[in-house]
Order: sequence, then structure tokens, then C-alpha cells
Amino acid sequence: MNFVFDIDGTICFTGKNIEEEICSALDECLDKGHEVIFASARPIRDLLPVLPKRYHHVKMVGGNGAFTFKNGKIEVIYFKQEIVIALKKLIESYQLKYLADSDWDYSFTGEEDHTIFKNLDPHKTAMNKPLEGLNGISKMVIFSPPAEVKQALHKMPVSLFEHHSEELIDISPLGIDKQKGLQQLGITEFIAFGNDANDKQLFQDAKHSICVGNHPVSVYANEIVNRENVAKKIKELAKRYVNEESVYSCNN
Repeated sequence: MNFVFDIDGTICFTGKNIEEEICSALDECLDKGHEVIFASARPIRDLLPVLPKRYHHVKMVGGNGAFTFKNGKIEVIYFKQEIVIALKKLIESYQLKYLADSDWDYSFTGEEDHTIFKNLDPHKTAMNKPLEGLNGISKMVIFSPPAEVKQALHKMPVSLFEHHSEELIDISPLGIDKQKGLQQLGITEFIAFGNDANDKQLFQDAKHSICVGNHPVSVYANEIVNRENVAKKIKELAKRYVNEESVYSCNN
């Protein structure tokens, strides 16, 4: 079985690393023959540093689906040029603060004390370039967008994920989400662990879904667990689905 894990707030609670208890559960999952896939809003550049090196070979979805990572290779989906022009116009008109990601480099104009900046390019392998200097734009975050900007964005052919607690809005190319990223990797059946609005489609399409914490998106999940029970739940499902798959194989 494929086990798909969101990162921040699901299996990583510091923004920097994954607790050893959860890593042990992930190892047990792999040892039982399951495949582990990480699916995050982070681009691959910022996803890899959070993961212990023993997981750097696994498949990943980044940027809410704009990035896929397989066999050490990153594939990227970019905004169409007319969308880039429209986003730049909004930024200039309203003097917006933003983070724009390209294939590896980025453009950031937000506050340096923001959580996103603290987790941005931790290994300092990329460059913070002017927006015009990026090869293309695969994902954009707008900080503290006013109502007029939100209305304009909702009229544009893009995918949006609004994070009210952080006062930001995630923008991806139209039709791009974590589920589409999984499809790009050839993954159709999976167990999903998540905790935020960008995990909604994963929860709806998963064979079984778990929300970590009682968040609004939890209404789409099969069950809710708290942070302290994540490792236990991973081990429980890893064992359950080995048994179910063994029964299925015997019957066929």
C-alpha cells in the first residue's frame, strides 16, 4: 500500500525535523513492504532538508503538486505566461509581499520573522532573485492579501489554498494539487495523513484518511488523531493493510 504523508503539522511539528518516534513508524511501514510518499506545500528544495537522508530516495510531491520528485529527478509545472503577467500586475498594484518559487531559486519580499522565511532554503543552495529573474513560476504565496486581491485571485484560472491562521494564500497552476502530483507519480490507491486545506483532495480520494488535529479539513477524513498518536496510527495501519493485502492475494 502507498502511504502519503503531508509534512508540516502532520509528521513534522518543529519546521526543522521529524521526531524519531515518527521516523521509527515510517521505517516500520517501509519494512512491511509499503511505499512511503511525502506530499507537501514546500518545494522539493525545502522538503529534502526536513527529511532524514534515509528517506531521500522516496517519491515526493512538493509545492502542492507543482513539483514531483522520483529517482532523484525533479519535474516542475509552471504557471502560463499570461497568469504570471496577471499576478505581477496584482503585486505591483497593491504592493503585495510574496514568495514565488521556480524550479529551485525563489523570489521573497515578505518579513524575515515569518515562519515561511525561517523554513526557506535552510541549506542555502538557492538564490533569492527578482521576480523577473526566475526561470518560471511554479507556486506563489501572497502574504496578508486584502479582500480586493482575494476577489481578483478567485476570478483567475489558478488553484488557491487560503490559510486563515497565517493570513496568506497559496497559488498554484490551475488544476494542480497534491492528488494531481500523485497521479503524475503513477499513484492511484493510497492512505493519506494530513492536516490542512491543501489535503482535502487527498482525504477525499484516499482509501483511508487521517487528519492530525481537529482542523476544519478533518470533516473529509475518516478519522482524527492527535499529535501524540501519529506514530502509533502509522504502525497500526501499516500492520492492518499488510494483513488486508495478504488476504486479498490469497483469495486471488
